[in-house]
Amino acid sequence: MPQLPLALRYPPDQRLDTYVTAEPGVTALVQAAATEGGDWLYLSGPPGVGKTHLLLAACAAAEGVGRRAAYLPLGAAAGRLREALQALEGNDLLALDGLERIAGNRDDEVALFDAHNRARAAGTTVLYAAQGHPDALGLALPDLRSRLQQCTRLVLAPLDDTGRREVLRQRAQRRGLVLEEAALDWLLKRVDRDLVGLTGVLDRLDRASLAAQRRLTVPFLRQVLGAD
Repeated sequence: MPQLPLALRYPPDQRLDTYVTAEPGVTALVQAAATEGGDWLYLSGPPGVGKTHLLLAACAAAEGVGRRAAYLPLGAAAGRLREALQALEGNDLLALDGLERIAGNRDDEVALFDAHNRARAAGTTVLYAAQGHPDALGLALPDLRSRLQQCTRLVLAPLDDTGRREVLRQRAQRRGLVLEEAALDWLLKRVDRDLVGLTGVLDRLDRASLAAQRRLTVPFLRQVLGAD
């Protein structure tokens, strides 16, 4: 499989120190997993809670201490997972995202089961992410469910408005944007409250602000997003 560019794999917004959560200890556990001998983790939660963020951040943290890491969205390799996983052997850390995308495909499940066992034998750390716990994914292979259940599980919950506000504030600051409190209130009340949607809106506002040389005030937000 062609390797993804580093900039795509580990975008600067997705680091352990930029992950906002109300749950203590999450980033510490992921940081520990990124180091040699760390626990295997199973991250679960609905879309938009930051599972992909944490997997990419773990890869970046691992490479920061000289370990080899690889991130694989399983949906992109569905139907040919054995070849994809074999191509990633030799890494110290594997981050496998979207287990639900291969659930029910017996060939892919067997391939993942075999890769899981080889990784254990090789001393490779594996981090998994899925929308639900192993029993809720519809996996056809009982032995794979059993292996996944042996991982340390982290259940991630959606952020409240305070957390969403902090994510937007941090991401605006990293872009050099000034996002006034009134503008934050306006955004949180009127646009998609999912983090992916909110950060996508922020990217759009960043481009519009640069083009118009305007601050992110409520009137400017109304002008740019009013049609929506």
